[in-house]
Amino acid sequence: MSRSGTTTRDRSRGPGSAPEPGRRTGATADRRRRDSPRDRRRRLLVRTGLAPAVLGLLAWLVWGSPVLAVSTVRVDGAGTLTAGEVVEVAGIAEGTPLLRVDVDAAEARVARLPQVASVEVARGWPRSVVVTIEERVPVAVVEQAGTRTLVDADGVLFDTVTGTPPPGVVPLDVPGPGAGDRATRAGLAALVALPAGVRADVAAASATTSEDVTLTLTDGTTVLWGSAEDAEDKADVLVALLGQLESGALDPAGTIDVSAPSAVVLR
Repeated sequence: MSRSGTTTRDRSRGPGSAPEPGRRTGATADRRRRDSPRDRRRRLLVRTGLAPAVLGLLAWLVWGSPVLAVSTVRVDGAGTLTAGEVVEVAGIAEGTPLLRVDVDAAEARVARLPQVASVEVARGWPRSVVVTIEERVPVAVVEQAGTRTLVDADGVLFDTVTGTPPPGVVPLDVPGPGAGDRATRAGLAALVALPAGVRADVAAASATTSEDVTLTLTDGTTVLWGSAEDAEDKADVLVALLGQLESGALDPAGTIDVSAPSAVVLR
């Protein structure tokens, strides 16, 4: 013992030095004494009880709570259809929790609309549903039993018209209009192959079979198109011939036969 009352070992540690290994401070010893097995079991029970409660709360939030429920149904891509018509057919009720919205069933209901070519229904978190549709584009109009119906490029009859058909839609006369009719498909192939500017000059199209498509232009010129084969080549040749006829480079012709695009006949 030195004169100051401290040992040499105490002086070597100096003031504020950490306690020797294995020695406990008073606070640490008190905490460990308080942390009994019973305390640890109690904390474990609390944690075990909280986990299901938290999971249950989360499940309620996404499955049954109005916090994540449908407040709006947005429709993209509607043209001839109104957004209201699409929403009504989709059948998605406001207030339905988003996770409970059956998007596949909603898509199936909207797809049954004749004007719809494709549809996708998606959840828009946190509180909306988005219905994206692609409407059929009319190419021709056909008449059956006094009813005039629009037809798209695939031959699907999808909407009736009572007045003037939309611009660019050509009256098509075929015996049995429909997607499964070869004459219908051949006539549509001819119309689709034409540039929009030329199609606008087509007053009517007709076909009794898939081999004898005929186009009638607004000036009375008859275009013998033939089958659906080589439709792009026939369209290119017809466009070139019409340009030459308009410029006076060729004598006027009442009939243009492009059924064999490599051997065109004008008469």
